[in-house]
Amino acid sequence: MPMDRPNLPLNGLRAFEVAARQGSFTRAAIELRVTQAAVSQQIQRLEDLLGHRLFTRASSGLILTDIGAALYPVLTRNFDEIGEVLDRFQGGRYRETLHLGVVTTFAAGWLIPRLPSFEAAHPGISLRIFTHNNRIDIAKEGLHMAVRFGDRAAWPWLEAEPLAEAPLTPLCAPGLVPRLRVPQDLRAQRLLRSYRGDEWEAWFLAAGATCPPLEGPVLDSSVAMAELAAAGLGVALLPATMFTRQLEAGMLARPFDVDISAGRYWLAWPKGKALTPAMGQVRDWLVESGGLEQPSS
Repeated sequence: MPMDRPNLPLNGLRAFEVAARQGSFTRAAIELRVTQAAVSQQIQRLEDLLGHRLFTRASSGLILTDIGAALYPVLTRNFDEIGEVLDRFQGGRYRETLHLGVVTTFAAGWLIPRLPSFEAAHPGISLRIFTHNNRIDIAKEGLHMAVRFGDRAAWPWLEAEPLAEAPLTPLCAPGLVPRLRVPQDLRAQRLLRSYRGDEWEAWFLAAGATCPPLEGPVLDSSVAMAELAAAGLGVALLPATMFTRQLEAGMLARPFDVDISAGRYWLAWPKGKALTPAMGQVRDWLVESGGLEQPSS
């Protein structure tokens, strides 16, 4: 039988978790704003109750025993969950925290400029953004939902809502445009590649030209490719709708009107998982705003 809740040694458990995380009774005392003796006494009482030592002392600091190592992650996880719930009520208003993973290109090119409007319309939701490179395990990484790019069929284990198409087209530094009169002129340039290796071949086919041999580094970030292209270090095949600010500012230019479809952005979450009210509101906002209109200045 579990220990009765009224008998749980909460002060000792808290002192133990902080000491284990800090690796020192002294640092634990500073965090808890008590004396070192008080921390030591609370942990001693906990050890007496359990009948086991939780730490051994070494010159490098505190070392968890097997019992301590088993207890520590359980306490850390549960204290974090309690803290997260309490955070929702700070300021006299309930706020639900939602962890959203977002492929970096979509985060930088579309979502982040629009976050102020979302926050103004949804004051009860604290949206925490975690960027990724499209290779992500939603459940394993502690996310509620994620924005991904590609083909819906690639994630049969996920629920997914379509957000927006993002056709790919060559983008480069404006100074390079006069040298790019026809697609074949690209053969003399460094073509920056993503991990999706068939995109340039598909673009040259759509442009009615022959794709040259592709060499050089492979990048997993469209943002990184855009920065290299803007610096004149190559031509990148990118979703122009995600780089409207760079195009309008003259940092990037579009030498050709040909584009190809390489997939779309999707909002995904674990299959079978019921949406919380916050998840539903985020989904509705993203889907309704998915036309990729230019962000307001």
